[in-house]
Parts: sequence; C-alpha cells; structure tokens
Amino acid sequence: MVRIRARLDRRQALLEADGDQRREGRARRHAGDLLMADPSAKQSDLTAGPGGVMTDEVGVITGDLTLRTELTGGNVVLRVQYKDAAEWYAVTGAKAALKDPADLDAVHTIAVGLLNRPSG
Repeated sequence: MVRIRARLDRRQALLEADGDQRREGRARRHAGDLLMADPSAKQSDLTAGPGGVMTDEVGVITGDLTLRTELTGGNVVLRVQYKDAAEWYAVTGAKAALKDPADLDAVHTIAVGLLNRPSG
C-alpha cells in the first residue's frame, strides 16, 4: 500500500474496500448466463414443433431452441439458435418492416406462440 496519509488533512481518512471478505471475488454464475437488457431485441427459449423451424443458412432445425426477435434499421428479424449454442440462423421469411419499435414485444410474443410447440 502506498502511504499517502501525509497529504491528508485533519478531517480526512483513508478509504478501504468494504465487502464480504468470504465471498469477495467469486461470482455466483458465469457471465455468459446473463442477458443484457437490449430494447431492440427480445429473446425466449422454446421447443420447435413437428417440422422444426426453417432457416436460411442450414434449413430446418428442431428441438430446444432460443428465438431472438431483433429490430435493425426499421426491420424486425427473427433468428434462432440451438439452446446455448453460439451460432444464430435467420428464420426463413421472418423479416418485415416495423413502423413502431414499441410493437417489437407483440411481434416476439406472436412468434413464440407460433413456433413453441413442445407437445407437437
């Protein structure tokens, strides 16, 4: 520790970190588990129904997926990925102009309702 006490006035004191020493420095979960709040995107996990979800890049994907509804340059775009995977794929035919960004929630809710079919 560098001594700076000589530069402090009579009414000043050194500050120390205040924290729980037993837990300090340990995260409760990995940062990858966190989703930063992004007002231009919504994300939900779902299970694709029979026939899966058609994508532009790799064709049909099935099983447990994550759907992301993004607003980019006035257009809403749907993307899917296998749950916890790194690659995102554009849902075929799922790009449209969105006049009001406030409608993003409604579009996402409708898309989840259409694509989430855990019972078939």
